Amino acid sequence: MIDTGLNPISSITMTDQAEEQLRDYFVNKGFSIGDTLPKEAELAEALGVSRSVIREALSRLRMLGMIDVRKRRGMILTEPDVLSGMSRILEPKLLSKETLKRLFEVRLMLEMGLGEFLYPRITEKHFMKLEDILGEEAHAGTKAELVELDIKFHSTLYEITGNPVIIRFQRMLQPIFQYGLDYRAELHKPGKPPKVTHRDLVDILKNGNAANFREAMRQHFELHFQLLS
Repeated sequence: MIDTGLNPISSITMTDQAEEQLRDYFVNKGFSIGDTLPKEAELAEALGVSRSVIREALSRLRMLGMIDVRKRRGMILTEPDVLSGMSRILEPKLLSKETLKRLFEVRLMLEMGLGEFLYPRITEKHFMKLEDILGEEAHAGTKAELVELDIKFHSTLYEITGNPVIIRFQRMLQPIFQYGLDYRAELHKPGKPPKVTHRDLVDILKNGNAANFREAMRQHFELHFQLLS
């Protein structure tokens, strides 16, 4: 075997360290979004590493969306899309049952706290959309239709918050719920209706407050909590 003189493990470690040091360097030097960054050679000298290592570390940051290369300006510090990396790996078939379960718990945590953001932002148009969903539920004939409408109802609650990050995050998690959490269908078996229905939640949105909604949501998800435990 030819000895190349390279140790893959140490090379990876050096790149990992350089990537972390670059982030610290940008912060400590006071760089802001849109600023032009020093050239490769200057960064390598500042961090005390080779240009090949700094080039690989910069490539990683570029893949994360933290750096962009602009014509005539060179490297620019950019604001990364905080959810892009997660969206690429959220493939249910590649996740364990335990991970799927924990992600579903995240969904419950999020929805338990929605009330504080719904009351100041909900409009008559939102109420009309929720009422339309309730009407569809009343005429749903299959379990699959009920599951689809359940997703539609809760997706609408996220939309009402007007927060693009949480809306996108919820959409990213939807395949996780549909694929990995088969106990969701258990909620729609005859004789197992939730204590608090979607109708109850809409009525509380109309006449209650955030504390009322939080307690109602806890009861709405009671079967979820039982199945998770």
